Amino acid sequence: MLVSVQALRALAAWVVVFHHVMQVFFNFQAGSFIGRLFAERGAVGVDIFFVISGLVIYLSTQGKCITPWRFMLNRVLRIAPVYWLYSLIAALIIAFANPVMPVQEFDLHHLLLSLLFIPAENPGGFGLYPTLNVGWTLNYEMFFYLLFALAFVVTERLRLLFIVVALAAFSLLATQPWMSDFYRNSIVYEFIFGMLLGMLYKRGWIRDGLWLPLLVIAASLLTIFHFDNSMRLLHWGVPSALIVAACIAMEPWFKGNRVLAHMGDCSYSVYLLHVIVLSLGWYLQASLDLAPAPVIAACIAVIALAGWASYELLEKRLVVRAKVWVGERAERRGLQPLS
Repeated sequence: MLVSVQALRALAAWVVVFHHVMQVFFNFQAGSFIGRLFAERGAVGVDIFFVISGLVIYLSTQGKCITPWRFMLNRVLRIAPVYWLYSLIAALIIAFANPVMPVQEFDLHHLLLSLLFIPAENPGGFGLYPTLNVGWTLNYEMFFYLLFALAFVVTERLRLLFIVVALAAFSLLATQPWMSDFYRNSIVYEFIFGMLLGMLYKRGWIRDGLWLPLLVIAASLLTIFHFDNSMRLLHWGVPSALIVAACIAMEPWFKGNRVLAHMGDCSYSVYLLHVIVLSLGWYLQASLDLAPAPVIAACIAVIALAGWASYELLEKRLVVRAKVWVGERAERRGLQPLS
């Protein structure tokens, strides 16, 4: 994995964290420029995530002979177990300590749909959000993985075209009343931006540089700052793709930085658990009438430490053991082992 991309993944995760700080503690009401920036533009971290996801999946499968079901199994083992764990923790809080997450309601059917990555109206009545609200992005991730798995039926050279055509066809189906509104969001095309960047990178068309990439990043950030997400794919998706491309171009300045690489490794756990920690912090702050600033600072420290522990103890060990177990069973049946 490119260290520059890992660093950007970590940054995107923490931008989302501070976006939710503004939501949980201040209901998106900000009295400062930085507060308004995170409240109004912090969600762009998700767009950067989606572009990076398309890039990583494209690069990680190039030149490899992988069957569709193996690809999906590999992605499920990587994504689902930790997500399920934090979803169950959120469900327990909602069911038995509801004042911590007062806008939510527990519903077993909705929880099961959430664990299966099926979009459904949240029982709290605020949209198509799973039990662990941040999991809405994983519903799109799984949809993209499914399309990518289907793309293995064509040659490697045609996969990008296959997914573009498949998404276009799906967009036509999404206009039907029986299709969930969830899949009508143009944000799904940001995965294509990432795949396109992967193709350009593999062909050597993204050249190393410093000043030009920095200018591209500055211009992209100004674009994101100037425009809201009313046309998200254009206003935030394109600038996010340019930011990712610029970071790839600056890889020589990131290469070998283990701290940034490890921060990127921990970003998935940070993303999943941060709302739970913030909600607990908000409840303590409200109950004990504490000043928000020190509570938020404590929450940030807990999120960073818990994210690290979650990656080391859960993601690394759980995923590796699951792959070993599945791989051993596959070998006994004469199937292709997991990579």
